Amino acid sequence: MTSNSILGEKIPQVDSWLKVTGTLRYNFDISLPDMLFAKLVTSKYAHAKIKSIDFEDALKVPGVVAVATGKDFPYRLGIYVSDRDVLAIDKVRWVGHPVAAVIATDIGAAEEAVEKVVVDYEPLEPVLDIEKALENDSPLVHEHLGEYSSFPGFKPIPGTNIANEFKLIKGNVDEGLQQSSLIIEDTFKMPQISHATMEVQNTIGYWRPDGTVEVWSSVQSPYATRFLLSKSLGMPLNKIVVHAPPIGGGFGLKAGLGWEALVALLSRKAGNKPVKLTLSRAEQMIAAPSRDLFLAKVKAGFSKEGKFLAYKAEFFMDAGAYADYTVNVSRTSGYSAEGAYEIENVNVRSLAVYTNKIPTTAMRGFGHPENHWPLEQILDRAAHELKMDPVSIRRINLLKPGKSFRATGERVREDEGDPEGVLKTAAELIQIEKVEESSAPWLVRGKGLSMLVKAPSQPSNAAASAIVKLNEDGTIDVITGTGSMGQGTPTGLAMIAAKEFGVPLENVKVVQTEGVDTDRNAYTWQTVGSRGLFSDGIALLRAVDDAKDQIRTMASVVFKVPKDDLEISDGYVFSKSHPWVKKELKEFANGYTFDDGTCIGGPVIGRGSYAPVLNTFLDENGHGSNTVFHTFGATAVEAEINLITGEIKIIKAVQVFDIGKIINLMGLIAQADGGFIMGLGSALFEEIKFDDSGWVLNPNLTHYYIPRITDINFEIKEKFLETPQKDGPFGARGIGEHVMIGVAPAIANAVYNATGVKINELPMNAENIWRQITSQKPELFYKAFQNFEGSLKEVTAK
Repeated sequence: MTSNSILGEKIPQVDSWLKVTGTLRYNFDISLPDMLFAKLVTSKYAHAKIKSIDFEDALKVPGVVAVATGKDFPYRLGIYVSDRDVLAIDKVRWVGHPVAAVIATDIGAAEEAVEKVVVDYEPLEPVLDIEKALENDSPLVHEHLGEYSSFPGFKPIPGTNIANEFKLIKGNVDEGLQQSSLIIEDTFKMPQISHATMEVQNTIGYWRPDGTVEVWSSVQSPYATRFLLSKSLGMPLNKIVVHAPPIGGGFGLKAGLGWEALVALLSRKAGNKPVKLTLSRAEQMIAAPSRDLFLAKVKAGFSKEGKFLAYKAEFFMDAGAYADYTVNVSRTSGYSAEGAYEIENVNVRSLAVYTNKIPTTAMRGFGHPENHWPLEQILDRAAHELKMDPVSIRRINLLKPGKSFRATGERVREDEGDPEGVLKTAAELIQIEKVEESSAPWLVRGKGLSMLVKAPSQPSNAAASAIVKLNEDGTIDVITGTGSMGQGTPTGLAMIAAKEFGVPLENVKVVQTEGVDTDRNAYTWQTVGSRGLFSDGIALLRAVDDAKDQIRTMASVVFKVPKDDLEISDGYVFSKSHPWVKKELKEFANGYTFDDGTCIGGPVIGRGSYAPVLNTFLDENGHGSNTVFHTFGATAVEAEINLITGEIKIIKAVQVFDIGKIINLMGLIAQADGGFIMGLGSALFEEIKFDDSGWVLNPNLTHYYIPRITDINFEIKEKFLETPQKDGPFGARGIGEHVMIGVAPAIANAVYNATGVKINELPMNAENIWRQITSQKPELFYKAFQNFEGSLKEVTAK
């Protein structure tokens, strides 16, 4: 008998046939009997008091059932700080803030009625800039901040616009800077960007006549949504059911509580009929959350040998009108600020700041694209000043597994990965020391590299569970709560079950490939943080062990051998010492029936659970251990820069990660490549643009540019190292978020190494790069232009 060797193979996603045939039903496809439709009335002001709302004319539109305002729903929402209203009550806090909702029998009627709702505002001075928001005389976005409840570990400061303050302190940063031979000080910035999911947010709410609230929603984490609904509406958890069909992209946008409370309350107002809200793309980009704007003021000190002696940083994240996840994103960027390096002295202050702009929330990377943006550029600049190469300065500062301690005080595990191997592999694959000549004298090529490390940002009790059922024909059902949004976790879980039972992959069904709901699936905390395969995978292995133990208990009686002599593989249960003594696995599915009709045991249903080990809260200095794994990675690029136009063209990209153990190689490659492309968008193109009054100027995918297929005309190489983590599923760690973290700093470093031009602000579009070249290195521009002009004259002469 041989065990199944499926791990490490290239396996297509188990739900791919549903997608390519158009069979898979997203929330957008769901329609319920007697369903009504809702549309939003949104604010035209960034900051204003609501004097009155007149919706009499809206009610006269044929098909309109009701109009709701904020005073109909006096509930407070929020995952970490309960600062959010269902609909604006006394004032609006951003352009796009929902003020009222129209319910109608069809969308057309709802849209017509929205235009007939008249809101009388008293404009207030808005605060649209982070630094302005922190001034003592700044208008307050939330005057009653001190009255809001908050989750332990988060510290809104009443009387200010500070939604949360976090500090990380190690050593004495001032002494470290005094001892430094080189000090680099600068300011870095990243704009607000959209998640740009293919599927916009859409939700159905049904407040049933029996008092049960049922929602169908494009949401990543149904159990978190259920908990937040319960907390916000004051209802028992068992009176709330959340259905989460597969979603067309999440990236953090759909991780918490979106529009579920609103549609549930609208359903009750509409006479207990289901109500569906579907945002348009413009509404998605104006009324729904985006990723934070990020500002970093940093000061770094190095010895003459390149040792990173001190890092002092202030991080400011624009939370917009509501804190949502951004308070935790801000906290996370703070406690992980030193990245993959051991720095003797660290002092980081990280603030989430309220402004009168779109609320911001979690996005893929969760604070790490932000904190790596300054950190990884500082290292290249230090290397240049110290006449070192970018690889060497990183190598001497890398965390050392089994020896180093992070600034949080957490020891780096021996089995955490091989950061030096990751760095070396990335440098070799990009051939960092070799730069090709460009095809024209106004073009220059450069190579850049960025290290990275990330862990799930989660509470210390972020648990997971799994159920395994053995069916009468020997097939296996796997039930967990991880949401399906294209990330591939259901496929990885199916492979684990197939491996452990020794059955073909097609004999395993992962139930959540067609959706998760809180009445049917096993519990998992959230589908975020690249934790799904790790946490649910461990729970699944324990569920498999439980199921196997039940099978062995029965087989021990049937075969008259000890339980520890029994093996399960290739669809059979057999004796290891007498392998010819065997029976098919399916014979034990509902208990074993002897020839005389007597039966022992019962249906085989394995149960497993997982909770983080030795996780703690972080204290006032940011010390503690609040995660379960770290994944090291590196991104490297070769880029060509047009010195005349500022355009950046990627020639080659490299992604390297130490993932512990390869489960599904095809899924890993897809994550690495897709993550690079997403990172490319935020690095080169993406920015939500506001005017001086807070209006979004580009609320569509025409003027908000994301990468097209024509932008992906370069080679991407992937390499995965395997340093198994002892408590991971087969040693595996996640990389779902890590894959876009290093893209922007790697490209910026390529520009710097090619031209000497420092890029402190994203996006690195042609206009921005041109401005930086002409302001920092005008001689490069003029020489390039002269060369181009000369070349043009030669062509004209011919």
